[in-house]
Amino acid sequence: MFMRKLLVQTSRRFLSSSTNEILLTYPESNPGIALLGLNRPPVNAMSLSLGAKLREAIAEIRAHKSLQGVILYSTNPKVFCAGADLKERLFIKEEDVPGLVKTFRWMIQDISELPMPIICAIDGIAMGGGLEIALGTDIRVCSSTARMALTETKLAIIPGGGGTQRLPRVVGVPKAKELIFTGRDVYGEEAEKIGLVNVCVDQNNEGNAAFVKSLEIASVLQERGPVALRMAKKAIMEGFEAGPVRAGLDVEHDSYMGVIPTTDRIEALMAFKEKRKPNFKGE
Repeated sequence: MFMRKLLVQTSRRFLSSSTNEILLTYPESNPGIALLGLNRPPVNAMSLSLGAKLREAIAEIRAHKSLQGVILYSTNPKVFCAGADLKERLFIKEEDVPGLVKTFRWMIQDISELPMPIICAIDGIAMGGGLEIALGTDIRVCSSTARMALTETKLAIIPGGGGTQRLPRVVGVPKAKELIFTGRDVYGEEAEKIGLVNVCVDQNNEGNAAFVKSLEIASVLQERGPVALRMAKKAIMEGFEAGPVRAGLDVEHDSYMGVIPTTDRIEALMAFKEKRKPNFKGE
C-alpha cells in the first residue's frame, strides 16, 4: 500500500514503449529525489529490453542537475533482481555473448558514474547480475529477509558485470574470493556485518522496509547542496582510484574548486547567518 501510494504521488513517469519494465518517477513529496524502479515480473530478470530501458533512464537522470539522490528499487519487494534472463540467453549465439556481457558491464558502470548519490533498496533477492547492479550504487540498504549472492560459478561462468572487481573493493579480497568461489547466499544481517550493505533493517509487514529506510536516507540528502553532493562523490570515487593519498588530495582540491563559485555556497552562509534552512538550487 505504501509503495502504491508513493508511485501515485509523482510528477512524471518514464515507461518503456511496450511494457512498463522501468519506472522513473519524481515524487512531489520528495523533490530532488528520483525513484528508479525495476518492473519486469516476476523476478526482474535482466533481458536485452530491460537493460536498454534502464540505460535510457540512467541517461535521463544524468541530465537532471538539481537531483540530490536516486533510489534504485524493485516494484516487487520480494525480488530486487534475479540476474540475467537465462531463458533469453539460451537463444543467444556464442559469438554474441561477449558483446552482450560487455554491454551489461558498462550499463552498471553508467549507474556507478551517475554524479549524484545512488541508494539501492534490497527487500528481497539479488542474485548474480542483480547483486552486481547493487554493487554499482553508493549506498546499499537491505531488509532482514534479503538474500544476495554472486551465483555465476554454479552456472560454470564468472561474474561479468563487474562483480569480480567491485565485491573485493567492498568486502575485501579474502571474503570476495569465498563468496564468488562458493556462490553461497548472504542474508541481511550478515550482509551488513561484512560491509556488503550499509544498513540492514528489520522487515516490515508490507515487505518494503529497505525501501522505506532508503526514503529516510534520501530525505536527508534533500537538505544537502546538490553540487556539494556531486563534488563529494567525485572526490571520493576519483580520489580512491588515483592511488596514493597525495594524488587523491589533488582530486579533492579540484572537486572543492567546483563548489566555491556556486550560489548554493553563498545561500548556505546566508541561511546560517539568518538562522533559517537554505534553499539550494543546484547552482
